[in-house]
Amino acid sequence: MGNWQKYVAELYGTFVLVGVGTGAMLTAAVTGGGAIEIAIGFGLGLVAALYTVGKVSGGHFNPAVSLGMFLDKRISATDLLGYWVSQLAGAALASLALAFIVSKAAVASTVTSLNTQYVDNLGGVVGEAILTVVFVMMILVATKKGSSTTFVAIGFTLAAVHLVGLGFTGASVNPARSFGPALVGGEWADYWIYLVGPLVGAVVAWVLYKVIVTEDAVIVAEDAKPIDDVREMM
Repeated sequence: MGNWQKYVAELYGTFVLVGVGTGAMLTAAVTGGGAIEIAIGFGLGLVAALYTVGKVSGGHFNPAVSLGMFLDKRISATDLLGYWVSQLAGAALASLALAFIVSKAAVASTVTSLNTQYVDNLGGVVGEAILTVVFVMMILVATKKGSSTTFVAIGFTLAAVHLVGLGFTGASVNPARSFGPALVGGEWADYWIYLVGPLVGAVVAWVLYKVIVTEDAVIVAEDAKPIDDVREMM
């Protein structure tokens, strides 16, 4: 499989994720929906993208996820850069499509922003980092096991993250998701938060994954028994 196929898959998948997710935000605004509808929109958008092209590229659709995969040596530095460019392009195209169908002002309303009544800039970065840790950690574990329900589980996790974070940080956990609406809507004020927070969260998620889940963890009690040995004793 050529690299170009993986990059196009990442572009398409990010287009679907951002298009369906932010499209759900616009629909919720019209119909009087709320956080549940938006969370489901992002979760199902991700599931649709994963089942469509996830097996082609690995189904990242998110620069933070790609960073986690790079740190875990599952993709190369060349693919990391290629994935990032493709993801940003896919998100931009999704927002452009919504601007053409609805309006630029409508797309501007989907820009991720902090609820400053509750969260300041530092809280936004920390909040986005924590939400990203939960999301990327789950992906690192689930994709390693390769269960038949992996794609659904990833979508549910994204929905859960949105249910928690929408009212406070906007629950981006994805620099590409924030990039598309910011580019088309012309709203860049808080974008740095949605770049720094998720990327820091991806690094922390990878560290936790190595320490807690994998066998090459550094912090392990000398007298601890492997999980398989414990199961055999039961």
